[in-house]
Amino acid sequence: MTMRRLATVLSVLIGLFCLSFGSQFLLDPETAAAGYGIPAWPQGDAAGYFWLKAFRDLADGVVVLALLALGHRRALAWVLLLFAIAPFGDATTVITYGGPYATALGVHAATGVTLLVTAGLLFASSSGGGKNGIVSNPREREGIRPLDRSAV
Repeated sequence: MTMRRLATVLSVLIGLFCLSFGSQFLLDPETAAAGYGIPAWPQGDAAGYFWLKAFRDLADGVVVLALLALGHRRALAWVLLLFAIAPFGDATTVITYGGPYATALGVHAATGVTLLVTAGLLFASSSGGGKNGIVSNPREREGIRPLDRSAV
């Protein structure tokens, strides 16, 4: 399997998992929360935070799949790199509030590492087009070169 194909497969899985987690927190928050690693179920209005998590995950999944579908692999790499902040924060929160280390490390930290690895694969397998992978003119990325007006 090529690096590009592996990055694509991982990106699709990340997007689908985000949509799945978001849907679970909307449709069956008690079951979804049990696997999240926070031992106490929130009381009263605090249970609304699970809807926040649900919509965050749904939005993340849509962003990942949309960038991939539009072919913006470098942008997706940057987004995944930034998205990695959330699962590392989740792992820290689970540990801070007495949740199991196995969930903090095996679920949340492992997700963060997967996001970082996928971002690295996307960066490595996407062509930047210009010097050092930087394209100053977006049209050059599409193979459109400016006209040479020196002969005019």
